[in-house]
Amino acid sequence: MVSSPVITAVVSLVGLAGVLVWRVREGRTAVTAKKILMPPLGMATGFSMFFVPAFRVPWMWGLIAFLVGAIVLAYPLLLTSSLRREGDVIMMKRSGAFFAVVIVLALVRYLARGYFDALLSLEQTGALFYLLAFGMIVRWRAKLYLLYRELTAPPALAPEAAAEEMAVSE
Repeated sequence: MVSSPVITAVVSLVGLAGVLVWRVREGRTAVTAKKILMPPLGMATGFSMFFVPAFRVPWMWGLIAFLVGAIVLAYPLLLTSSLRREGDVIMMKRSGAFFAVVIVLALVRYLARGYFDALLSLEQTGALFYLLAFGMIVRWRAKLYLLYRELTAPPALAPEAAAEEMAVSE
């Protein structure tokens, strides 16, 4: 499959714009466990691409791509987003740098794609970048889910109150 640089650039920009719009809309509504967990679960369906031989890459390459996404590229997202309680709901709290981070990550992936396209087929490049993005999303959403559970957990009783409650129940 052949892709022109203009088409690739336009599709990348449209994708970036879509992500930014989605993030703005998502930031205006309360966060739920479902909203945190569904994107990586829905994205996991992309692993079906590996049934097609053209998308297959060596296991080590795939593992490296996943780990680079999870360790290196997820890090800025982890630093620039968090959750906070506002009354009875949990809301996403993003620093002002969050959108700059998303734009820089998209630029890095776009520029790296040009390099990898010279070495790999378009399908293999897409597969590696899918694994990279999946690693990034899984780590980021896992952190958000743990924060969400922490914020929605019932408050722990102080040791004295727990002892008193046990004495009352006996």
